[in-house]
Amino acid sequence: MEQPIPSCADCTENAPGGGGNTRKKNIVFSPRKPCSADGEIMAQSTQLKHEISNKVPTMISVKNDPLSEWFSNTRGLQGRRIWLVGAGGTGVSGLARLLNKRGAVVSGSDSEASPAVKALQAAGFDIAVGDVKELPTDCELVIATAAAKSDHPQLVAAMKKNIPTRTYAQALGLLQLGHTAVCVAGTHGKSTTTCMLTWCLLHAGFDPGFIAGATCGSLGGSARAGAAILSKGPYSHKPGFLVTESCEFDRSFHQLHPTTAIINNVESDHLDCYKSLDEIIESFHVFARRLPAAVDGGYMLIAHEVAQRERVTREVSAAIETFGWHPAADYVVEMAANGLARVHNKHVEILRWQPRLFGAHNVLNGAGAGIMALKLGADRASVEEALTSFAGVDRRLEFVGERKVGAESVRVYDDYGHHPTEVRVTLEALKNATKPRKLICLFQPHQHSRTRLLLEDFGACFTAADHVLLTDIHFVRDAQSERALVSSQDVADRIRKHGGTVECVGTIEAGAARLNEIAQAGDVVVTMGAGPVYRAAHIFLRK
Repeated sequence: MEQPIPSCADCTENAPGGGGNTRKKNIVFSPRKPCSADGEIMAQSTQLKHEISNKVPTMISVKNDPLSEWFSNTRGLQGRRIWLVGAGGTGVSGLARLLNKRGAVVSGSDSEASPAVKALQAAGFDIAVGDVKELPTDCELVIATAAAKSDHPQLVAAMKKNIPTRTYAQALGLLQLGHTAVCVAGTHGKSTTTCMLTWCLLHAGFDPGFIAGATCGSLGGSARAGAAILSKGPYSHKPGFLVTESCEFDRSFHQLHPTTAIINNVESDHLDCYKSLDEIIESFHVFARRLPAAVDGGYMLIAHEVAQRERVTREVSAAIETFGWHPAADYVVEMAANGLARVHNKHVEILRWQPRLFGAHNVLNGAGAGIMALKLGADRASVEEALTSFAGVDRRLEFVGERKVGAESVRVYDDYGHHPTEVRVTLEALKNATKPRKLICLFQPHQHSRTRLLLEDFGACFTAADHVLLTDIHFVRDAQSERALVSSQDVADRIRKHGGTVECVGTIEAGAARLNEIAQAGDVVVTMGAGPVYRAAHIFLRK
């Protein structure tokens, strides 16, 4: 069965023993490979700009929101009738389940009967499919995916009937009012780290809620409801944990109310929303300042290697600690030749585990999750057991299957990576771990603006692949005019400049057919991209 397309939750396409004082330290930066879009002023067309007039009403202060009483009160959502626009999104479908657990009567719509929609319907949710223009007569609140524009028929209907509307991010911020919110942010690794942290807390005897932009089999989906009150740890007697993937797309994470937060990394991305890396850094700074003061339990764990980290953390009153490979980090992460991962704090080992997931990037994800779990009150043994047993997240270097070719086979993986950094580290990790005869990557570029503005980086990120196949660019959010400005052929030209073997195949089906022609015994195939390119893996395996 095909998997739903995971997404960054908003894109549609995260105390005692916690370091009691806020510290300002001399910053030591480790080398960072520059991104071609860093600092670049982006000359966007009018159609690409995100105008307030073209969005669902936004930027309502959550604490002053008249709906805050519904969400902060334990029984405030009981019987409330809530309609979801875009219910099939991974984040929105997870929100449906959390609202339902709080007693709300949740229904909604989506444009297609995706696996996520079918799963909601099977669970008893009334989800309409297709061109739905009217709302139920008893609807009390409409929550819309970030992709919905203000002229969406259901939002127009809500406005005419005076029914309040909120974005997914606003609803998530409201939901956090009744929880101790643990946010996981960063350009990459949010979904994996969110699920890892939740897994660690479960192993340590907590009952955390979580919501992520990807499905995790170990956790039973993309969301779960947790305990109402914490019974142990430094936040004992506070509202229960809600571990939340926190996306920077369209500044969505500014709607959230974190008590603690992880920031994994900061790079140029979502350049349809941001004009430069400077704007992205400032956006993360605004998010970081939403944390409470250290005396009120506010805590931030940020990767030492984050670009312009001192700008992100300036004037933040929460306790701040860093983690990463650099020896100046508060928590130094190491990976031995045999893959064993360790974390040291002031030269004392605090964590050691054998990761199941490929790649140094997943060691960092695990370190961030593990350190935060310890800060939240988890014991070391439970955290190490959880990190060792964590089996991963759907579409994150996921093993799909293998196809027999004589006495050997072709192994097939699938990955959500769609940013040059994600592509590079994933291909390197996969090649190092599997030692294939050849590594063949079928990549579906995602979004014309991202492809155009990061074109040089895309050209350089496929060096670990022996053969690259490119589908057409997956069209998302861009204005029609963007299509004429860049194509997969432009990506192919840049890859060839770096000595790569590459060809453009057009459709996903044509890509699967080409895999069928070139893949041989001992090869590893990986389908990559945020769109439905995973279908090619299933087609190839069925041959």
